[in-house]
Amino acid sequence: MNIFWFIPTHGDGRYLGTARGGRAVDHPYLKQLAQAVDHLGYAGALLPTGRSCEDAWVVGASLLSVTERMRFLIAVRPGLISPSAAARMAATFDRLSGGRLLINVVTGGDPVELAGDGIHLDHDTRYELTDEFLTVWREEMQGREVTLRGRHLDIRGGKLLFPPVQTPYPPLYFGGSSEAAMKVAAKHVDVYLTWGEPPKQVAQKIRQVRLLAEKQGRTVRFGIRLHVIVRETEREAWDAANRLIRYVDDEVIRASKRALSRSDSVGQQRMSQLSGFTKTDLEVSPNLWAGIGLVRGGAGTALVGDPRTVAERMREYAALGIDTFILSGYPHLEEAYRVAELLFPELPLQNAPSAPKRQIISPFGEIIANDHFPGERKGGGGDGRPETAKSG
Repeated sequence: MNIFWFIPTHGDGRYLGTARGGRAVDHPYLKQLAQAVDHLGYAGALLPTGRSCEDAWVVGASLLSVTERMRFLIAVRPGLISPSAAARMAATFDRLSGGRLLINVVTGGDPVELAGDGIHLDHDTRYELTDEFLTVWREEMQGREVTLRGRHLDIRGGKLLFPPVQTPYPPLYFGGSSEAAMKVAAKHVDVYLTWGEPPKQVAQKIRQVRLLAEKQGRTVRFGIRLHVIVRETEREAWDAANRLIRYVDDEVIRASKRALSRSDSVGQQRMSQLSGFTKTDLEVSPNLWAGIGLVRGGAGTALVGDPRTVAERMREYAALGIDTFILSGYPHLEEAYRVAELLFPELPLQNAPSAPKRQIISPFGEIIANDHFPGERKGGGGDGRPETAKSG
């Protein structure tokens, strides 16, 4: 498995739907997050895009010099930029990062936001534009001169002088649940992404994309975008899930649903159907909780449970063909550590972190009585405390 984290450039906090427990997402905080991702063994992080977010390319570039290994999954948005300019940006970022760029192709699904950016195309027409965009982008990134007079783009002699580090180009990631989106994915992309729908629905999408890719003579990998709430016990995990939405009331839900209903994204419509309009009946599949979708656009579900249970649910997705998991949790800095500490040991990670069992600096746990290095103690008392913590 490849496990990615998420950089919340649209805001972060301890609760949803309220300013209570919120925190500023400034550069010092982004730096902490990126260095945690880099240090803990995540493969990289997704940087979101849209008018509610800080610009993903600027943020990613600002974090290159403070990280060493993590990869940056950054969006290109067909229609907002020409494919030739996007190719130059991607190649430059890839070279300066030493090959740490991944591209997330985002066609967009909010007509109001798109109109504000000067895009006035309907849903399927945007995917026609995306097809032309990726045709040009992929050719230029491979060093070819491109002339394309399409319905939407008129490129005459487009070319890239300075190539990327990765060959043939930084891998392309892409999500979209409509038939038009899947056709684009099958033709162009390396990794098809789905939001966290129940396994049966994910399996159906994977089958569709695979069949379409086979018709193009291609193969496609698969990934999933999920939140995760993992704690040492099931009860603690579900308590944490309920605390996350404790300040979400009916008025907040109605306002959120009104804003999300204007989207023509099929994926967003599917997410909204999972969460519904109330805080009840939110477990839509075993350990898959739709509470986040009550107020958040995009990824609206979370895997909730103890480490072994969450890992088992992830293996169920992996059995369908998912090899990339893009995870997140609130607040993102603390949860990055919690997921790495609790969940990583249960998973077959491609980039498994390793550390010596005994370290001179910063041992795992506080030194006991100023004298002894702590070790793992199995078992403990029935009240959940280790035996050494009990009093007579």
